[in-house]
Amino acid sequence: MATTRQAHTVWEGNLIEGKGVVTFDSSGIGEYDVSWPARSEKANGKTSPEELIAAAHSSCFSMALSNGLATAGTPAARLNTQAEVTFQPGTGITGIHLTVQGEVPGLDEAAFVKAAEDAKANCPVSQALTGTTITLTASLA
Repeated sequence: MATTRQAHTVWEGNLIEGKGVVTFDSSGIGEYDVSWPARSEKANGKTSPEELIAAAHSSCFSMALSNGLATAGTPAARLNTQAEVTFQPGTGITGIHLTVQGEVPGLDEAAFVKAAEDAKANCPVSQALTGTTITLTASLA
């Protein structure tokens, strides 16, 4: 069964001086301030589209890797995934780097890296972002 999730943003003003609020409608987890300076300079307590993409990508990748490992008979005890989305003003998103460290009893480093590469290629968020260079660093704890 397909699912649909919603979020919305209310923006006031122009790009440089304006500000907005993004609301997570489906989960109800809250409202978060967004602004151009938070996107192109320091976050200063605000979020950005890139941070939201990083959250989506790190969680989707972790789910895909967890499933792949379990399906192969080597379930993970723990996966710690970080996604770094790089934004260059005037150019856009220039890349995403995933870093995952796993605790997977009975699995060697090479098999873990192979499973992580497969998850990177096949998680739905990676597939949605195919126009962006996605790199990966994977290691066992």
